[in-house]
Amino acid sequence: MNKIKSLSLGVITAMALMTGCKDDFLDTQPLSSVPSELVWTDAALAEAFVTDLYTVLGVGGFDEQMQASLTDEAVFTHPGRGINTITEARSNPADPGWINYTLNWPNMYSRIRAANLAITNLQEPQFDNPELVDRLMGEALFMRAYMYHQLLRYYGGVPLVDSPYELGAEDYTIARNTFAETVDFIVKDAEQAAQLLDGKPIVLGRASKAAALALKSRVLLYAASDLHDIPTANAKSSIIAGYSNPELIGYVDGSQMERWQKAQAAAKDVLDLPGYGFKLNLSGPVTPEEGFENYVNVSLFRGGGEEDMIFGRYFIQSKNESGGQVGLYNGPNGYRNWAGNTPIQQLVDDYEMMDGSKFSWDNPEQAANPYENRDPRFEASILYDGADWKPRFTTTADPANQIQTGQYEIIGPDGKKTTHFGLDTRQSSIEDWNGSRTGYYMRRFIDPNPNLVDMNMWQQVPWAFFRYTEAVLNYVEASIELGQDAEAQAWLNKVRFRVGMPAVTETGDALMERYRNERRIEMAYEEQRFHDARRWMIAPEEFGEQPGIIDIKGTLKPGKTVTQYQHNPENYNYTYNVIELGEGIENRAWDDKMFYLPIHRDEMNRNDKLVQNPGY
Repeated sequence: MNKIKSLSLGVITAMALMTGCKDDFLDTQPLSSVPSELVWTDAALAEAFVTDLYTVLGVGGFDEQMQASLTDEAVFTHPGRGINTITEARSNPADPGWINYTLNWPNMYSRIRAANLAITNLQEPQFDNPELVDRLMGEALFMRAYMYHQLLRYYGGVPLVDSPYELGAEDYTIARNTFAETVDFIVKDAEQAAQLLDGKPIVLGRASKAAALALKSRVLLYAASDLHDIPTANAKSSIIAGYSNPELIGYVDGSQMERWQKAQAAAKDVLDLPGYGFKLNLSGPVTPEEGFENYVNVSLFRGGGEEDMIFGRYFIQSKNESGGQVGLYNGPNGYRNWAGNTPIQQLVDDYEMMDGSKFSWDNPEQAANPYENRDPRFEASILYDGADWKPRFTTTADPANQIQTGQYEIIGPDGKKTTHFGLDTRQSSIEDWNGSRTGYYMRRFIDPNPNLVDMNMWQQVPWAFFRYTEAVLNYVEASIELGQDAEAQAWLNKVRFRVGMPAVTETGDALMERYRNERRIEMAYEEQRFHDARRWMIAPEEFGEQPGIIDIKGTLKPGKTVTQYQHNPENYNYTYNVIELGEGIENRAWDDKMFYLPIHRDEMNRNDKLVQNPGY
């Protein structure tokens, strides 16, 4: 925040001639900035400084290129953006592929310095408002902890800087702290933030006691996971086993069970907070229709779903709020949207049947009607062929307002059969270049209001960095790891009952498998899967597989004549064929070095004390 206070002689002379011989000229303050020494003497300015820390959050996860497309949730439709290469085995420190705000090492450290400035100056406040000082200190500690947690889960242990560097320091280089030290640092900041924010009014979009405890819960869950237990990780990965600095990426000693106990306790601290948790007190599953509505309300944080939000990024209807364009970024091309992060078949297939059984293409009845009788979260999350959606304001070719991602027979003007390519395909008559490559579109987080036209209107659905259900699932996972299956079942079924799904009754490894799938489905597109699959060390199988897509054809039944297409099983026989996305669009492969991101070559060149992550 130090401002340059010297001007060239020529500039000063010219300004003096323009303004005349005024004695107070050199004392005039610039109108566009405030000297750093004044910020901490004024309560309003200090609050503005701390508020500015939140800008590092960007638009949350509502980037045009979403993290889901780095995983087995989605693919990004448009090649050449870098995101289509990060999951391949050619990531390197000079070109690590797509990087958004909070993966960006220099961006994080720039804002960590700002947080350090706030923390340092608030330790001896120069304005008299103790309540405000505590709140601002709590928010600054939370934001510093959040930024370090972002670095931790992408890179492992990182250099811990807890005070602002100033000009004239002898050395600006610093070594990486161990993974354990980084975890402890984040947890300490989070605990102090929770204490300072306890009892303070909750303001949407700002840190709170609950947010700090949720952050602590997540970090301790990650810390307990297999990827960061070096003996376990060594047994599963030769690249990690051959790394000469394992303390930078995990625990080289200590008890993993004790770490799971800490993770369970931290999650329970969140669960015990009053005022959170939406419809998690049910004794049995709701109807599928109510389950659908419940999940939509949780996803959009309305209709009671606000109770699930702990810390989020909120938007207003403004062209400056690109996070409000999630519908434009991801909606169907037949609505003149961009089809950005489209679901892949692997995600679709992992939604259970309504009775809790697995979906299977080997089941003839299910293969013939793959979108029927599924977990209500499927319909609430994914737009599929024949799904009801908004009015098409740009065409009269779809009076039924249904998603069209196949090709179908119709009767042409000459009375002969012809092929109608769905309006939401890459052969569409409407912006075909923006069509889905997978046969699906994202529905989750898109406001279904039929009067909201995604192509040119902005929505106000917030992005959740932390929600209460995540803490529930964290508690379930830790409980399973500790052998407390009954406790895990009880809390896992609270989440399932809310969406109309039957109870889970498995134990042991089978329970863990059901839990992991439940977390995958419940938190789809929430920037969880990228981290979960890595920390569970299942990423080689899940991320290394070529994306599956769906090929759909509708043939007219005998005697049926249709001149304008709409989805109707009484008129059509539909066939569904799962194929792989063609190589060249995205060639997925896995290399164990991708358990961590590489520290950029430029950072390594600037700081010779840094040690690179394994495999790079």
